[in-house]
Amino acid sequence: MPVLNIEFKATTNKLAELEAVLQHCNPLFVGEDHQVDTYFNVPYGRLKLREGNIENALIHYERLNIAGSKSSQVLLYQHQPGSALKEILVNSLGVKTVVDKKRRIYFVDNVKFHFDTVKDLGSFVEVEAIDKEESIGEKILKGQCDQYANFFNIAEADFVALSYSDLLLKKSGV
Repeated sequence: MPVLNIEFKATTNKLAELEAVLQHCNPLFVGEDHQVDTYFNVPYGRLKLREGNIENALIHYERLNIAGSKSSQVLLYQHQPGSALKEILVNSLGVKTVVDKKRRIYFVDNVKFHFDTVKDLGSFVEVEAIDKEESIGEKILKGQCDQYANFFNIAEADFVALSYSDLLLKKSGV
């Protein structure tokens, strides 16, 4: 069943400062993950295989390309590292692009924070308000995202509308 997320991504040249500010909220630090996300050619939405030392999942999601807080419907399948899943996907769908990033992951209640350094793109902060049990609702999730955007003092011009995959494809001229 899809999980509702409201999320935003913003560019930043103050990644360490933003991470330090978050410490005032007593977040749960999950760890630092080196993630390689392989995106596949699909007729709708986005499909990526995440391979990391913390998170490993096949993820399908649909999200509009708008700056600021936006809704995302996410289907997630946890997979075992080193499985044949990647080979099956590569052979059947073809690779669209690959995103290589270092990600520091935190949680405050149902809100997940990513402090990302993405190869060939730079530094970003992502905030995801997640409603796993369908008990919070879109309005509260959006409010949580807006609260943290204000907390981090994100300027309107720093919000990013596109996914990392789209940013890489755009940069390469595809």
